[in-house]
Order: sequence, then C-alpha cells, then structure tokens
Amino acid sequence: MVVFRRLRACGLLLTVFLATPAMAQESSPVQAEAFAIHAQSTYVWQRKPSFASPYQGENSLSGSRATSYSLTATVDLGARLWEGAEVHFNGEGSQGIAFSGLHGLGGLPNGELAKTAGSDMTFYRARAFLRQTWGLGGGREAVDADMNQLAGFVDKRRIVLTAGNISVLDVFDAVSVSHDPRTQFMNWAFMAHGSYDYAADARGYTWGAVLEYIDEGWAVRAGRFMQPRESNGLPLDRRLGRHYGDQVEFEKSYAVLDRPGTLRVLAFRNKANMGSYGDALAAARGGTPDLAAVRKERAKLGMGVSLEQGLSDRATAFIRLNWADGKTETYAFTEIDRSVSGGVVFDGAAWGRPGDTAGVAAAINALSASHREYLRRGGAGAFLGDGTLNYGTEQIAEAYYSWRPLKRLWITADAQYIRHPGYNRDRGPAKVFGVRLHTEF
Repeated sequence: MVVFRRLRACGLLLTVFLATPAMAQESSPVQAEAFAIHAQSTYVWQRKPSFASPYQGENSLSGSRATSYSLTATVDLGARLWEGAEVHFNGEGSQGIAFSGLHGLGGLPNGELAKTAGSDMTFYRARAFLRQTWGLGGGREAVDADMNQLAGFVDKRRIVLTAGNISVLDVFDAVSVSHDPRTQFMNWAFMAHGSYDYAADARGYTWGAVLEYIDEGWAVRAGRFMQPRESNGLPLDRRLGRHYGDQVEFEKSYAVLDRPGTLRVLAFRNKANMGSYGDALAAARGGTPDLAAVRKERAKLGMGVSLEQGLSDRATAFIRLNWADGKTETYAFTEIDRSVSGGVVFDGAAWGRPGDTAGVAAAINALSASHREYLRRGGAGAFLGDGTLNYGTEQIAEAYYSWRPLKRLWITADAQYIRHPGYNRDRGPAKVFGVRLHTEF
C-alpha cells in the first residue's frame, strides 16, 4: 500500500503537469514576459544491495539491502514589476525516505532528499526573491523562459542584485552540466563543490543577497546569507551581521580550438557557533569526543575551482577542485573537507536522440586530519559516525542515461558505485541503482 500511494502521488503530479498545454506555452526569447507560471515534479527511486559491513555505528550507512525514494513538486510564480525588476515565489512540496536516515556517506546518493525528509508530504515556501538588473550597455542578449527566470532581453554588461529567500546554488558554483540533481547527476558530490559548506537550512534554502557584475565573457559576484541556528537545522539565525555565510566568485569564459569553456574560482567564509574537532578531541581526554560540548563562535574558510569545457558540439567535460580548512563541524552541506570531481556529459543528438543526455563522473572525497581522528575515536558528525574509522578516501563513480520520450518528460536510469563509504576501508563497496521521473513546464 505504501508503494502504491507513492506511485499514485507521483502519477497524479505527472498527469497534472503534462495535461496543461495552455499554461505550458513557451515564450519566444524576443518577447518579454510580464508574468509566468512554471512548475516541476521529480520522483527518484533507489535501491542499495547489501554490502560488507563488519561493524556499524549510530551514523553508519547500513550494510543491509534497502530502498529509498523522494518526491518533490515546485511551482514558480514570476512577475515583472518594472523595467529590469522581477519577483518570484516558489511553493514546494516534498516527501521521501533516505538510506539510513541520510547518514553514512560524504557523497550522499540523492540530491533531492532534504535533511527534513519524511514519509508525509510537507509543503513550504522554497523561494521568495527580487531580482533587479541595471543595464550598462554592450549590446543585448536574450534570456529564455525558465524556472525563476522570465523571458526577455538584458544588456550584456549589467549589474544584478538578487535578494530574498533563495538557494545559494541558484547563483554560485553553477557548472552547467553538473548542478541539478533533478535532471543531471544525483550524488551530492556532483551538485556542487563537495567541501562548499554553503549557508542553508535543512531543506537547502536561506535568506540573503548577492550582487553581480556581468560583462561579455566574465563576471564577478559576492553574497551574504543566513546560517541555520544549529548545525544542519531548519530554523535560520537572523543575526546576519553576526552569523553568516559569505562567498565571492569570479567567472571567466574562454575558447580552446573554438570550443567554449568557463573557469570559476570561488571562496567562502562562514561564521557560526560551531564545534572544533581539535577542541572536542582535547576535551574528551581519551574518551569519546563530542562536538556539541565545544561549540562556540568560529569561522570556516574554503575555496573551489571549477572548469567546464566543450569537447565537441555534443560533449562537455567538467572538473571541480575544492578545499575547506576542515577544523570545524559540517554546518549546512555535507561531510567533505577536500574533493576532486569530474566527468563528461553527452548530448543524445550524437546518436540520433536529441533531448536525451548521458553522463559519467567520478569524485574522490577526503577529510582533514583532525576530522579523521575525531571519527576514529568514536565521535559522531552530522552525517558520519561508524564508531571507529579505518580511514580511506571516499571514491564515487556515477553514470546516468536520461531518456526524453515526451517533450516534458524525462526518464533517467542511474547507477552509483561508492568505495570506502563514509571514508572507511573496512566497509563497502556500496552500490546504488536508481530511476528518476522528471517533468516540467
């Protein structure tokens, strides 16, 4: 009955979205929209076979066979207020059951599963923001209609202010082929820099503002956003002058042998009440360390470099290199202190299936020395805690094929292989197989 209810809910959402052709009309990029409604729905089902697990802790990925699912639906209402200004409101609903309560991995296998996931559908506001664009000349370029974006034209040289309730990843670290778990790679290690502990509540959203200067071929942006009141919590700390997540990013477009590419360099600094691994180890005096016992106001620093490069008209490669200082607990994203990831995404037009895509990617995740020792001594983090640790880098490979049988429907088969899950050589490897249904208008 539970499976039936999930499938019935997913089918109902797909039917509603696919049966609204009047609302799903695509605006011409040469015609500015004054108002638009967009929506999406995504269902992900995953299965994990059993794997070698000689021991488990409170935050381990279970070695037993298990299934997981997520279902999300989002509606975006957008309106143009005046020249250069648009406002958007997103209502969202989500439900799902994660493997082992969303524990046991650095790179978790489903980017659609929020930390507040549960078996009952929950509705909430996901976004409510204003985007103001000031044109500075340099010619005009088209903006296509999309979620949280009205069709129209903007100056190639412009200043853009986005303020309100958004996801930091709406603006930063936007690698075009490895950014959206609803249509691309599913693993958290590929949706952003793994060590980018960006400010967000437990659903992935926050309040703040970002200012961008965009010119033809390059851009620079900086933003400040609210942190959660506690590590990976849902309520946000509204003391934006005291506790915050700051980030700045430089972006440069280029061409190699007439193939386009984009370089992005990102730096971030977080300030919040966080526990230090070193302090927790010292306070434990040989016992089990506890981050909660040593929390105080601290800062976390990190940076990342990403590169995406066209290999042909039908293939794009990407790579991310990132690092965080690894001194303090994970506060809003996932337990990764250093990571390198990369892959290639192919357009189905190369084999006569325009609209289809296929991708392969791999990531190597690592922890700082104090983070490793904390886990080895039996400490528990936001996502990790096997009770002990025989450390090894966590290695992830993912491959997917996205089939587009209808204009507004994508069906994806996905497979993931995770060596040393939770950075533990004694456990795994874990395998995850999944199917994703996605529709949008």
